[in-house]
Amino acid sequence: MTNRCEWCGTDPLYVDYHDHEWGVPVHDDRRLFEFLVLEGAQAGLSWLTILKKRDNYRRSFQGFDPRKVAGYSAEDIQRLLADPGIVRNRLKIESAVKNARGVVAIQNEFGSFDAFIWRYVDHRPQQNTWRSLAELPARNAISDAMSKDLKKRGFNFVGPTICYAFMQAVGMVNDHLVGCFRHAEIARGRVPESA
Repeated sequence: MTNRCEWCGTDPLYVDYHDHEWGVPVHDDRRLFEFLVLEGAQAGLSWLTILKKRDNYRRSFQGFDPRKVAGYSAEDIQRLLADPGIVRNRLKIESAVKNARGVVAIQNEFGSFDAFIWRYVDHRPQQNTWRSLAELPARNAISDAMSKDLKKRGFNFVGPTICYAFMQAVGMVNDHLVGCFRHAEIARGRVPESA
């Protein structure tokens, strides 16, 4: 039997996400933007709910191309509010568009969103050694600093807890429990083929 972090339960979608994506370092601006949007959309909901809507988000947000989303108009926001395939929350949708504009501004300043966001961990994933879910923090000093900086740049839905969840998702921190089979694989830099 494979030992996994217990938070992923037994739902096949959740297990696949745990086994192939969560904690794997992401350096593609579109995927980083995708996780930023999805983590913000998840606020108050379960991550499984967001995973089930992920393909719809990819379609509705044009593959999470930040330059395309940054150009969304009031009519585009109305279209998204009528889309049952995503979370139809005006504040979350408007924040996705606003955050896309912020990502584009960062790309123009730093060359990429990747270069900007990964500097918070000196461009190297932090390797944690948690033994139980109770040890995992909801935020840390880095996510606090990231949240503060992003908010100064006009981003929304980027509180310290959302930023920490984002860091976990994109592999800035390895928060797989040490008893999970993925912990050592991630620490060694092993990325599964389907990731």
